[in-house]
Amino acid sequence: MGVMLLGEKIGMTRFFTEDETNIPVTVVRAGPCYVTQVRTPDRDGYAAVQIGFDEIKPRRSTRPMIGHDFKAGAPPLRHHREFRVDEADLDQYEPGQVLTVEVFENHAYVDVAGVSKGKGFQGVMKRHNFAGLEASHGVERKHRSAGSIGGGGANLGTGPKLMKGRRMAGHMGAERVTVRSLDVIKIIPEQGLMLIKGPVPGPNRGLVEIRTPTRLYKSKGRKQAAALKG
Repeated sequence: MGVMLLGEKIGMTRFFTEDETNIPVTVVRAGPCYVTQVRTPDRDGYAAVQIGFDEIKPRRSTRPMIGHDFKAGAPPLRHHREFRVDEADLDQYEPGQVLTVEVFENHAYVDVAGVSKGKGFQGVMKRHNFAGLEASHGVERKHRSAGSIGGGGANLGTGPKLMKGRRMAGHMGAERVTVRSLDVIKIIPEQGLMLIKGPVPGPNRGLVEIRTPTRLYKSKGRKQAAALKG
């Protein structure tokens, strides 16, 4: 099992390699995260580690959460998340331990999860990439409409209601998104920053979860294994 850190998406910039290759990257402030609880199979039924991120003033938290963090030897924290670990790896974690961006020092790829940007109520062309109606002569002026929906009814369109899953206009975005196998371009431990290439979900200053990749293709798997060996 891998490790996870909570971080804050700062924004995008560019990174130049030694051969002057321009790489667009997203800057993420990863950690520091405090271990606030270690869950064991004997007590909780599963093995996991709970971490907290983003220190806040006590008046911005609640008394139960302040006591929970204080019991672990951590200050009041804004966000708390858990990640599963193998039971044999529980000895590596203890309450109050601080996890920094250096845990990803030898990683070539990471998975990043976050809440995507909310787009509000959108039509079918923006939400589902519909082509829209023709813009030629004789076409009614509702080119961005969804068109007929009755043909998707139950029993070949003769049923009383539409089949489930019909793509229509509605709320777009503001949902949890996980992007897998993003390239780690550089880690700056002094500032707690990580430069990631690829579409990191969410807006600037949004919360993201950075964790060890769970599914890698053969080429990326070999590169990740070589990086972990140092």
